[in-house]
Order: sequence, then structure tokens, then C-alpha cells
Amino acid sequence: MTSISSQETGKPRRPVVSALLRRKGRILILRRSDKVGSFQGYWSCVSGYVERGEDPLDTAIREIEEEVGIPRGLVYLVRRCGPNLAETEQVIFESHWFLFNCDQKEIRLDWEHEEFAWADPNGLDAYKLVPWFGDLLTQLMDED
Repeated sequence: MTSISSQETGKPRRPVVSALLRRKGRILILRRSDKVGSFQGYWSCVSGYVERGEDPLDTAIREIEEEVGIPRGLVYLVRRCGPNLAETEQVIFESHWFLFNCDQKEIRLDWEHEEFAWADPNGLDAYKLVPWFGDLLTQLMDED
């Protein structure tokens, strides 16, 4: 992704996180509900906005607990990358990406998602993924 400055564009910068969970060689993907603001029906991972003053890693762990019901003691940080910058018409997203190993198979979805799957990372062609998912997967899992 290219370097984008808020000063150059006049657009606000909005920090966000995406957290990819891995268990026994599979990754958790989530189908976004029709109640979310974007990419309804697409498959993605745990994601959310970083609150003012919050560390992105803390945000990722909080979002995992809120969105899929996995407590912080059962996820283990493997890798992080970013921030990656992406510009839309209204805002510049500053994306912080995380890969966690996870001990828990059971998932409790919140309102943001309608379905989940523990998927083979090499078999994602059958899923309609959010546009940036390939980049996220490459950056987080290439070193494994």
C-alpha cells in the first residue's frame, strides 16, 4: 500500500484492527451480517475501530472477545504488521493486522457476523472475501 498523509488529503485518519485467528492449521473466517456498515455478506476476520488512546493490540484482543467470545487467555500473538494505509472518499484507514494462535474451537458470534468457518488458508476460493483479505493473509502468514 502507498504512503498516504492526512495532511496531504485533508481526510481524517481512522485506526482499525483486523485479527486473524489460527487453530491447528486452519483460520477463522466470519461472514459479515447485514447489520454492519460495509461489506455485508462478505467473509473476513475479527475487526474493529481503535478507541482513542487504546493500543491496537489491546483493541484486537478486546474485539476477539466481543465478536467471537474467545477470552484473552486463549489467544497468543504470533505476528503483527502495519499500519497499512488505505484511502476512501471520506477517510484514510490505518490498519493494524494481527495473527493469533488460538486454543478454543467453539465460537460465539455477536451481531456483526452470521456464520463462521475454520477454513484451510489454501482453500479460500469458495468464499467471497473482503478485498484486502488476500493482502492480510500474505503479510501475516508468509513467514510460516
